[in-house]
Amino acid sequence: MEKIGLMDTMGEKVVMKELMNQEEGDYKMSKNTDKAIVTVVGKDTVGIIAKTCTYLADHKINILDISQTIVQGYFNMMMIADFANADQEFDKIQEELAQVGTDLGVDIKCQKAEIFEMMHRI
Repeated sequence: MEKIGLMDTMGEKVVMKELMNQEEGDYKMSKNTDKAIVTVVGKDTVGIIAKTCTYLADHKINILDISQTIVQGYFNMMMIADFANADQEFDKIQEELAQVGTDLGVDIKCQKAEIFEMMHRI
């Protein structure tokens, strides 16, 4: 058994679940293996969407869905992206997106969609 703990932005434990290694055939794997959730949070400034989306497009990552809002000057964006044709490894893209965020003064996180599905499986 593998334990996975997820933390919210305040560092508090949100979810702790045990994932059991199951034999092939016990359940169907999702078709979301190439999907990831990209979140961007921080003080609003010019160019956040443009620079984030340009980075993704430059690396052949398709944006499937996007939601963005600004609340009292704070920017929040969530994207579902398809990494099937990405020209770099996922870990490298995570690091580079984090650097894009640092350059913009925001926090950019990229997580595989599978982790969210596993959280809701019982």
